[in-house]
Amino acid sequence: MSHDVEVLSRADTRAAIRVFGRAIGLPAADEARISGAEAAWEPGRSLGIRAAGELVATAWSFGCRAAVPGGVVQASGVSRVGVRADHTRRGMLTALMHAQLTDLVGRGDVLASLRASEAVLYGRFGYGLATRFRTVEVRRRGGRGLRVDAPTSGPVRFVEPEGAIELLAPLHEQIALRRPGGLTRFLDWWDRTLVAPARSGRHLLVLVHRGPHGDDGFGVASFGEGSDFTARPLVVSDLHATDAAALCDLWRFLLDVDLAGTVRAAQRPLDEPLDLLLNDPRDVTVSSVDDETWLRILDVPAALAARSWEPAEPVTIAVHDGLLPANDGTYRIADGAAERIGPVSETADLSCTVAGLAMAYLGDRRPSELLATGWWQGDPAAGRRADRAFATSVMPWCGTFF
Repeated sequence: MSHDVEVLSRADTRAAIRVFGRAIGLPAADEARISGAEAAWEPGRSLGIRAAGELVATAWSFGCRAAVPGGVVQASGVSRVGVRADHTRRGMLTALMHAQLTDLVGRGDVLASLRASEAVLYGRFGYGLATRFRTVEVRRRGGRGLRVDAPTSGPVRFVEPEGAIELLAPLHEQIALRRPGGLTRFLDWWDRTLVAPARSGRHLLVLVHRGPHGDDGFGVASFGEGSDFTARPLVVSDLHATDAAALCDLWRFLLDVDLAGTVRAAQRPLDEPLDLLLNDPRDVTVSSVDDETWLRILDVPAALAARSWEPAEPVTIAVHDGLLPANDGTYRIADGAAERIGPVSETADLSCTVAGLAMAYLGDRRPSELLATGWWQGDPAAGRRADRAFATSVMPWCGTFF
């Protein structure tokens, strides 16, 4: 069944948010949320499908910059993808995704990134799981949690949520683009996570760390529900720092907040060395490891050229892209650079789909483990060479949900 995908106008924003909310079971958006979405509207980025004149499916994107190993590229974040329950299983999601991919390629984007409500949905459109995060809970010991010789570099101060965006937005951009997987945020994201909760009466702790050269870290937290008022969980919703010392100071502050029994933080990097900062490493518990960035490489030649590569013996990789055939080809990685050397070749050392390539691109998964589990195919020795070329010094991570 074919469907006509149309570009929605700003006037369609209310209906699009309603469709998306109903598709994934969210509460109805209030007027402030709708106004914020209308303010964040960008021409051409909201797509939809109508049935009998009524909007029943929608997808949205926002322009951003994305950090890759050794560089930054033009990208898009994909969100608000939903099909009304009485119109699912009719090919509408497929039509929307195909139209959106064509649009993003036309904009010159190198990557697209989304957060998946269902992990099985987006692989068929070339998205691969490219970053993960963990959720941690730390037992609070009233100022005695961190080692006395843990790093420190400056004070932490409070700022008011209503005036924090002008300070935190550029600070986040500065920090986020240092680590592979980081994305710049759109203005409405800040309004929804800072201003809207404060407006609703929720008490937010907004922290900023000042290091030797200026502000270099921030955090946002609030008290969760608990049966004991003097031992409630302190829930960290956002935490970013330029270096280990700033991160340590922010954790030191959070673990010394009165009336908190534990400090819980979701969306934390897999390689955050929290246990090494604590007097008792058993004070931290990892409750889950979850998928974060689903990455779609829109322009494989540009993506491979944009990132840095570690020294390794040459390796050739045949990449298959069933939706964007311009990406099909055999690529050679050697001497710290990558280039397309011809069409897809059966004699390439390794081969993978564009989704499989996305899983290794930022450094979350090693080519050899993707080879061993069937995501890639080829010579194990070539997989080990690819491991060395794709290696990164830190685990990729974004820390922004949208």
